[in-house]
Amino acid sequence: MVSRMFRIETEDDKERRDLLRRRLLDTNTAASPVLRALRGTPAERELPLHVWALDEDGELAGGLAGHTWTAWLHVTYLWVDDRHRGAGLGTRLLAEAERAATGRGCTAARVETWDFQAPDFYRKQGYEVVSVIPNYPPGITEYTLTKHFSPSGVRSSPSGV
Repeated sequence: MVSRMFRIETEDDKERRDLLRRRLLDTNTAASPVLRALRGTPAERELPLHVWALDEDGELAGGLAGHTWTAWLHVTYLWVDDRHRGAGLGTRLLAEAERAATGRGCTAARVETWDFQAPDFYRKQGYEVVSVIPNYPPGITEYTLTKHFSPSGVRSSPSGV
């Protein structure tokens, strides 16, 4: 084995980051027939998906921001103002995002949430915990949940129950 010397740097560098991303994308595309088949198709791009709820004064009462990619909806943020919690607004926002995502051909959704946020809310909406990361950040548990949609667009839990 040949020993090589490298200079290691820890600075922020957008140009290198973009180059790294392109090279990783190329490596992944070469290694995966699934990703190779996606390359250059509309499904390859992330498309923003936003749903907003405005109160009678036009103020933001809640919202969902996420994106679709391939056949997945990724919920990045879902928030409801304290004054409107418990009225089903979060459920309506999520259902509308899922409806829009199925209209884009999505068959599943994913979300990350912390233990003090909404894991029980997502479970009630048919999501299933697929990952638990304790102490992320320290003292908090992060959950990743997914939900699979039936072919007809009617939502179902991942286990089909």
